[in-house]
Formats: sequence, C-alpha cells, structure tokens
Amino acid sequence: MILKPSYKFLFFITVLCFSLLGFSQNNRKEKSIVKAVDQHTEKAIALVKKTVNINSGTMNFDGVQEVGQLYKSELDKLGFKTELTKGDTYGRAGHLIATRQGKKGPKFLMIGHLDTVFELDSPFQEYTMLNDSIMKGPGVADMKGGDVIIILAMQALNDAGLLDDMSIEIIMTGDEEKSGDPIALSKKDLIDAAKRADIALGFENGDNNPKTIVVSRRGSTDWQLKVTGNPAHSSQIFTDQIGAGAIYETSRILNEFYGQLAKEKDLTFNPGFIIGGTTLQPDEDGTGGHAFGKTNVVSQETLVRGDLRAVSLEQLIKAKATMKRIVSEHYPKTNAELTFSEGAYPPLTKTEGNVKLLGYYNTVSEDLGFGSVTAVNPRNAGAADISFTSEYVDMAIDGLGLTGGGGDHTISETGNLNTVAIQAKITAVLMYRLVNSKL
Repeated sequence: MILKPSYKFLFFITVLCFSLLGFSQNNRKEKSIVKAVDQHTEKAIALVKKTVNINSGTMNFDGVQEVGQLYKSELDKLGFKTELTKGDTYGRAGHLIATRQGKKGPKFLMIGHLDTVFELDSPFQEYTMLNDSIMKGPGVADMKGGDVIIILAMQALNDAGLLDDMSIEIIMTGDEEKSGDPIALSKKDLIDAAKRADIALGFENGDNNPKTIVVSRRGSTDWQLKVTGNPAHSSQIFTDQIGAGAIYETSRILNEFYGQLAKEKDLTFNPGFIIGGTTLQPDEDGTGGHAFGKTNVVSQETLVRGDLRAVSLEQLIKAKATMKRIVSEHYPKTNAELTFSEGAYPPLTKTEGNVKLLGYYNTVSEDLGFGSVTAVNPRNAGAADISFTSEYVDMAIDGLGLTGGGGDHTISETGNLNTVAIQAKITAVLMYRLVNSKL
C-alpha cells in the first residue's frame, strides 16, 4: 500500500463513525437527492437503451468513441471538464475522462468502461425487453448500465445543489474487456487518477446480486510453460542418457501445481491449453496449434498456457514463487521454463478501508429502504479495472452497477432496469454523506 499525505482525509475518517447516523425524514438534502434520481430515471433508461444498441466491442474503435461521446455530452452539461482520449499508443480506442474540483471532502474516483465483449461480427447487437424491467442486450450489465448509473447519480447531486462541493474524477476506459498493449500505457490514466484519489467506486455489476458489493477482486495473469526433453526411441526412455522426456516432465509439474496449491483459498491456476510431441507448431494467437509425435519416440517438446488468479498481491507473489520452484525441480535430462505475462490485472486486495466503505454503503442502503448489502465472495468476482487502484486509494468497492440479471459475456446477458435508480440513489447519498461527514 502506498500511503499518501492526506491529513484532511484522516480527519474525515476520524469523525465518520459519528456522522453516518442514518437517513432522517427531516434531511432535506438526502430527500432532494432521491427525488432528483426519480425525475431523471426515465431519461437514464433511455440512455441505457440507446447505448446498448451501439456496438462498442473493444476492437470497434468508432463504436467505443461514439458511446463515449454520448456520455461525455451528459457530463459536459453537469460542468465536468471532459476529454475523449486516443489510444493509438496501446492499440485501442481510448478513454473518457471527466473531472470536477470541489471544495471539501475526500477525492472520489468513479470507474466505468465503454467497451463490451460483443464485436461487430457478434449475432448479439440490439436489446430486447423480456418484460417491463428485464432487458436482454449486449453490455446492458457489463457495463453500460453502470456507466449510466454514474451519470444519473451526478445529475441528482447537481440538482440537489451538492455537486460543487465534490472533487470527482470519472474514468470510463475503452479497453476493459481486452486491454491494450502495453498495459502500462493503456491503464496509465486510470492509475494516475487512483494516485490522486482517496475513494474508488467501481460500477461493474459484481455477481449480479443487488444485495452484494465487491470489496475484493481476484487478479488475473497468464502463464506459459515450455518443457524440453531428449528425443530418442521409446525403448531408451528413463535411461541415464535420455531421461524422462518432455511430456513426463510436464505432467510432473502440473501435478505438483495441483498438489501444492489447489487447497489455497481463493487461488486458482488453470492450464487451459497444452500440446506436446516431437515438434510443435503453435498458432500465433496462442489459442491453438499442431504437434507431431509418434508412440515410439520420446517427446521432445511441450507447451502449456494457462491463467493464475489470486485474491491479494501477497497471495499472487507467493503462488508465483511456488510455481517457479516446482518448475526448477527437473526430471532427468529435461528442462522447463515458466513465464508470466506482463499484461496482468492485479488483485483488488481486501483491506480494512474497503470493508469500512462497504459498511457505510450498507448503512445508506438500509436507511433508504433497500435492505442490507454484504460482500461478494471473491471467487464470484473476476478481474476489473478497479483493481488498478488497489495500491493507491484508502477505500475501494465495486459492483455498484446495474444488477439483477445474468449471462454476462454471452448472448443471454440481461439486467434489471429497476436497479438503475436504486443504485444511483445509494451512490449519490453515500457520496453526500462522505463529503459532509462533519455534519
């Protein structure tokens, strides 16, 4: 954790426990926030429908920019300083960045993304309503609904005369679903914003349960294992001159991965691709290939690709070290090399600050009559952009977006439009209370 000097924020945390006293019927400001959300909800849902029908698959740069321009226009109306960046240096469409400098309170970072997994060749291009509230559509939950919730919360705070008090930076990335390369450039704007922020709020859809919020996300990194052995007639396997061969060594390594790491809580490591034999011809995109071998020839090469998911930076470092140690313990006459990708999503580590922020969110939800909210099991929360804030902010939660659906990343993706107003109300009141914690 990188600690930043923030004496004002430390004071605000000190008094917070005394100030989050619950929603009062006499609190005119909070009532005005709720009323403003209701007044803008119809237009917000129309914006969800409009943007869902615009293809913004990550590699459709024009579509990503078109969606970004629509959100930019809404934020311009609210006095944000906005910019649609270009992603030429990392091979993507770019990001939407919007900022407002307020007078008091913590600095907020609100995170969304413009792109979806549904490219121009997908059969899933437009929304349909399954009933009066459930929308089936590409990116409705992941995460155009969440982007609109951000805008709706900002509109409500503005109508209530509270937005000028707040320091807010909104980042909606254009490459969350398929990160640009190098990732250090593609996520630079997000990381820089995190360094300036005290609190990060992510508007992904969590596990699609409106009663849960994410305080911890598992990070994801790819790994590759290359193993070599001595080719020879199969009758010579296990001799001092020939050894065990590449396939036996590969099986030893994978079996040891399982034996030593499989019981580690919230850690997973999946070998999703393997080829082996005398000679290999892997495809350039890493998803296939060919191997030549014969039953009477000791295998010379294998190639394995997989991913590794950990719930904290500490767990990730420990798992990598264990995997590298296992790889170094060769069977006779074999060699192996394990490498990890540089374009990795870090974990969102569970911290005391994240848990406290969930508690404040839960209090607001209960005060507004929406019931209690608990933490998502990190096994149900994949990698997301908020994870890039983990080293820098004092508090972070995710899963504040449109929920109540399912089928993410498939042609069955759905979301409950009734949650748009609910999530916006909780978000806006939470931010108001955090900024005005001394009241």
